[in-house]
Amino acid sequence: MRLGLYLGYAPPGTNPTELIALAQEAERLGYDSAWAAEAWGTDAVTVLSWLAATTTKIKVGSAILQIPARTPALAAMTAATLDLMSGGRFLLGLGTSGPQVVEGWHGEPWGKPLAKTREYVELVRTALRRETLEHDGEHYQVPYRGDGATGLGKPLKLMLRPLRAAIPIYLASLRRKSVELAAEIADGWLPIFFSPERARTTFPVPFAREGLDIAACVPAVVSDDVSSARDALKPYYALYVGGMGARGSNFYNELVRSYGFEEEAETIQTLFLDGKQREAAAAVPDALVDEMALVGPRERIADRLAAWRESGATTLLVSTHDPKTVQAIAELAL
Repeated sequence: MRLGLYLGYAPPGTNPTELIALAQEAERLGYDSAWAAEAWGTDAVTVLSWLAATTTKIKVGSAILQIPARTPALAAMTAATLDLMSGGRFLLGLGTSGPQVVEGWHGEPWGKPLAKTREYVELVRTALRRETLEHDGEHYQVPYRGDGATGLGKPLKLMLRPLRAAIPIYLASLRRKSVELAAEIADGWLPIFFSPERARTTFPVPFAREGLDIAACVPAVVSDDVSSARDALKPYYALYVGGMGARGSNFYNELVRSYGFEEEAETIQTLFLDGKQREAAAAVPDALVDEMALVGPRERIADRLAAWRESGATTLLVSTHDPKTVQAIAELAL
């Protein structure tokens, strides 16, 4: 099982350059990859460009680039450029995000995310192979011939010659059908809220796909005080389970329910959407944190790592901004 460092995105009020030193330390410790994310704050491409320029060996991955934020052609251009300038170290993680961000921030319709993702990946791969880009699908038409078209659009192919025509593509997926799509068309799956004990039963298809990199994200807090380590992560879980989406439309809430935390997920969401964020965090059960995160003293984490090694995950993306935790996990897992 390889180790990766999940940097996420810079918290409000901080500079993403603060994450670079952490990734450089991860490279020194033997981590295989470092991943940056984007929501509606710092973008991932700028951070990854800076990171690639200041490291030499560690792979740099996007977890994720938001599909509604970029055309497939731009995503291919970005991937090819980052891969070329990093010496073949780029991993292209893609995801649809959720309706709140897609419609509320990017001003794009949520539509049919599975069909859109399939077309998007097909277009990105076609462009990276330097084939002439022509596509007539439900979501993308290249060249464009619809309303407002000038009729001057012509099929083009990528001008630069990619270092690799087959840059690995990862998909972030939470629901059964989207996870199955990742197993079908991608090189890797980026699961969040991964349960070592339940993921294989909940999502059997990707574990049967030979060669698929299952790069599971795991929040980590190394501390002699297990209770305080759990408490440090509970606001994070409350935000996603309670606040990322609306009642009846929250993919993270659905996932936690599928893992057996139905009542707890309902309580967390109700409290959070009622403006009681602290109470929502307090309602996150210890068992949920223990199952999906690595928390506590080194000995406890070492024992828990055994479950992750046996889970079927092939890469462990350690989510932390703490240098001591980065070092401790390397010493325990590598």
